[in-house]
Amino acid sequence: MTRRAEDVLTDWAKAVNSKNLEGLLALYDEKSVLVPTFSNEMRKTPEAVKAYFVELCGREQLSITIHEKTVIFQTVQYEVYAVAGPYTWRFVAEGALREFEARFSFVFDLTLAKPILHHHSSLAPKT
Repeated sequence: MTRRAEDVLTDWAKAVNSKNLEGLLALYDEKSVLVPTFSNEMRKTPEAVKAYFVELCGREQLSITIHEKTVIFQTVQYEVYAVAGPYTWRFVAEGALREFEARFSFVFDLTLAKPILHHHSSLAPKT
């Protein structure tokens, strides 16, 4: 069965929601770049990406909800996709379960075993 961009996004969210660190890291290419939601440090090495997700997966009650109806999938070229949309992070911070509205963009290369080449995430501006 051919992998679809939608499947990669779903696998990523499932890995976050189950705190499956190895499954999450298995999606990021060795040369991927992560611009994370909860850090001002760009992650450009597998070790840096891992360090970010180790910390994030250590959060109590960590979960993510992707707002699927508003996700945009764009074909960049054969088997390469740009994916963007909103999601909501949830975890315990300062003693309470908090929600963080954010927006994301990914670049997936479906020809690669580890398809995530780029992931940017930022908190959504308050309106």
